[in-house]
Amino acid sequence: MSVGKGRRVAIVAGCRTPFAKAGTVFRNLSAVELAKYATRELLARTEIDPRLVDQVVFGQVVPSILAPNVAREVSLLPQFPRTIPAHTVNRACASSNQAIAEAHDQIALGQAEVVIAGGTEALSDIPILHSRRFSALLVEAGKAKTIGARLTVLSRVRPRDLVPVTPAIAEPSTGMTMGQSAEKMARENGVSREAQDHVALRSHQLAAQGTADGRLTAEISPVFVPPEYDETVASDNGIRADTSPDQLAKLKPAFDLRFGSVTAGNSSPLTDGAAAVLLMSENAARAHGFAPLATIRSYAVAAVDPGDQLLMGPAYAVPKALERAGITWKDLGLIEMHEAFAAQVLSNVQAFESRSWAEQHLGRGEPVGAVNWDIVNVMGGSLAIGHPFGATGARITTTLANEMRRRSVEFGLISVCAQGGMGFAMVLEVAR
Repeated sequence: MSVGKGRRVAIVAGCRTPFAKAGTVFRNLSAVELAKYATRELLARTEIDPRLVDQVVFGQVVPSILAPNVAREVSLLPQFPRTIPAHTVNRACASSNQAIAEAHDQIALGQAEVVIAGGTEALSDIPILHSRRFSALLVEAGKAKTIGARLTVLSRVRPRDLVPVTPAIAEPSTGMTMGQSAEKMARENGVSREAQDHVALRSHQLAAQGTADGRLTAEISPVFVPPEYDETVASDNGIRADTSPDQLAKLKPAFDLRFGSVTAGNSSPLTDGAAAVLLMSENAARAHGFAPLATIRSYAVAAVDPGDQLLMGPAYAVPKALERAGITWKDLGLIEMHEAFAAQVLSNVQAFESRSWAEQHLGRGEPVGAVNWDIVNVMGGSLAIGHPFGATGARITTTLANEMRRRSVEFGLISVCAQGGMGFAMVLEVAR
């Protein structure tokens, strides 16, 4: 979608839970519960009349079989009328970006005035599957007419049938994990271990600053952790203010143990968390007394061959979004680039800055643009803050819109890589 088509869509506000490493403080919370926390706080902070909300759209990557449409569970919060339609989307790590894009389209086309879009992930609570044979036997046993027949079926179960099947963070088409793909990119693009660790260190240092000065925590809804509710989590628990180059250098490769450069320190951690964003038509926002943070100028998606360089999608999506926005890289005042791996960030930066890459892959004679690190991820990124797959895009959108307002920046860019070789980019324009 590009500028000039449909009504202007405003980002009014955003809110999220703290992001916590999987298996830690949110280990007993579901993705639905986290999404409800973020949405309730968004409603409370904006004081919007919930009856004004026309639709709810959420992203999630690893859904629960008990609640596969997490957006509908959010729309059934007591604050809402039960008549709000809701749906859940999956564009891998760009899922909440896709949710925001779909909210934009509905508003721009006049199908809605007010939409809540966001995302959630509880990687502490991933579904564990049975083997196909064990599942088939259970189905067969369930159809048996007598107890004896049921026991006869179950007697065919063998120990190997009981081995659980856990979802893998890997490409179904290639079998390569995300970390292996990041190693491949680092090797093929000549990205050094030192450069990756530097990006990781920078991310932690800036996230620590953003936490200390309150800019990051202002976006966070504290969570009172059940079942005792005696623990309050009010900030992200993956940020390491005291990390150092020496500490990062001591970490061993995580995916290629002999020759690798991708480590736990320069990779984003598995994370639990949720985020929600309130979007309105610009006219509706003004009519209801809201001062928008930013408007959506354009967005674009792209895809590459997963067997090539898996996480290079942003290098294709970003120039599309800039062209649709009618601006150039030099017009950008802030950039939020999702940090799945430092190797992925640096590989995309190489592409943005390379004339030969632009000629070969984009058919253009000039590079996309030179990266000014002073305006990139100015409060850190996913390497430090964490990466709940379905929620990261909404976090990035909220952070960028708020920081654009603080700095009086006219244009900001969102860039996200995603599983399947996909890329997402969105241009925001500060609201006037």
